[in-house]
Amino acid sequence: MGAKKPVDMSKEEEVVTKKPQKKQTKKITKKKVETEKVEDKKAETKEKDVKKASEKPSEKEKLAAKDQKKEGEQEGEQEQEAKKKPSTPKVKKARSKKYQAVRSKIDRTRAYDPFAAVELVKKLSYSKFTGTISAHLTVREIGLSKELALPHSTGQTRKVEIFSDDTIKKIEDGNIDFDVLLATPQSMGKLTKFAPILGPKGLMPNPKNGTLTTNPEQRKEELSAGTTVLKTERKAPLIHVSIGKTDMETEKLVENIKALFVAFKGKVKKMTISATMSPGVKVVWEVE
Repeated sequence: MGAKKPVDMSKEEEVVTKKPQKKQTKKITKKKVETEKVEDKKAETKEKDVKKASEKPSEKEKLAAKDQKKEGEQEGEQEQEAKKKPSTPKVKKARSKKYQAVRSKIDRTRAYDPFAAVELVKKLSYSKFTGTISAHLTVREIGLSKELALPHSTGQTRKVEIFSDDTIKKIEDGNIDFDVLLATPQSMGKLTKFAPILGPKGLMPNPKNGTLTTNPEQRKEELSAGTTVLKTERKAPLIHVSIGKTDMETEKLVENIKALFVAFKGKVKKMTISATMSPGVKVVWEVE
């Protein structure tokens, strides 16, 4: 029998060693592919998140968009209202030739002392009847009120009435012939239903101006003697008060003006006086 060929063990070892190396490389390549896929997915999700973030408006942008939407809606409503309401152009009040003639005699750039202002108003009054001279005050705040008794009569009489059953009949019949209405707190239950009628006329009893009182008889005497409550308009810091007639002595009218000076010291910005039919004259506002 022939001799056996010797087996080369180094080759077997190489084969054995090579086989596991191939398995490891396959595993490594699979892991690499998987990691690359995961990284690609992460990159894609990041890109998607960035796109979504860029597409989503910020809070400021949302607020701005809301404001623009509101403005657009308001403009649309205003346009609709403007279409419904007929446009009425403002017409400037035309003054008479007499008014323009007397107004040209006033220096509009200056304010006159009380005596000179009264004399000028009396001179420029062009009514055929005895006119009423009124003072018009521009004060510093709305809602300002003051109770005042002028030193001289203004030539106007005010009818003061104390609330009773007869007053209810007058109001119901529309025959309101009084200038001031006084009432007690106990009688307000009967008066409240007439508030829509008395309120707009300034006749509703009110504790602020002393027309709602526990002693209406005494209050009636005070008001009949010339005490009056001066207050601003509801929506403007303006007070209007009668100080007398054009046929009164100038000195008495000046004393009534000075009483206003004292009553509203530090609260008046401007004052003018005028007659029923005359332009207004600015008065120097001062307190002696």
